[in-house]
Amino acid sequence: MSLRSPIGRVLGRGSTKSGVSHWWVQRLTAVALVPLTVWFAFAVVHLPTSDHEAVRAWVASGINPVLLLLLIGALAWHSALGVQVVLEDYVHEKGIKVAALVTSTFLHVLA
Repeated sequence: MSLRSPIGRVLGRGSTKSGVSHWWVQRLTAVALVPLTVWFAFAVVHLPTSDHEAVRAWVASGINPVLLLLLIGALAWHSALGVQVVLEDYVHEKGIKVAALVTSTFLHVLA
C-alpha cells in the first residue's frame, strides 16, 4: 500500500499535451486524403488511354501536378504518423524500436 496520492503517482510521467498535435495532424491528413483520392480515382478512370505519353501529358497539364504532389505528400505524412504509432505501441525492445522508427522515417522521406 502506498501513501502517495493518485496525482503524486502520475506526476513526472510525461506531458499529456505532447500527443495532441500528432493526433490532429493525422486527422487532418486523413480528411485531406478523402477528396484527393476521389479526384485521383476519377481522373485515372477517365484517362482516354493508358499509354505512357497520355499519362505523362495528363500529369503535366493544368492543376494535376499540384494535386498529385498534395496527394503524395499527404499519403506519405499520414502513413509515417500511422507507422510511428504502431511501432511505438507494439515494439517493446528499445533498440529495435529506435532502429524501426529511424528506418520508417528514412523510407517515408525517401517516398
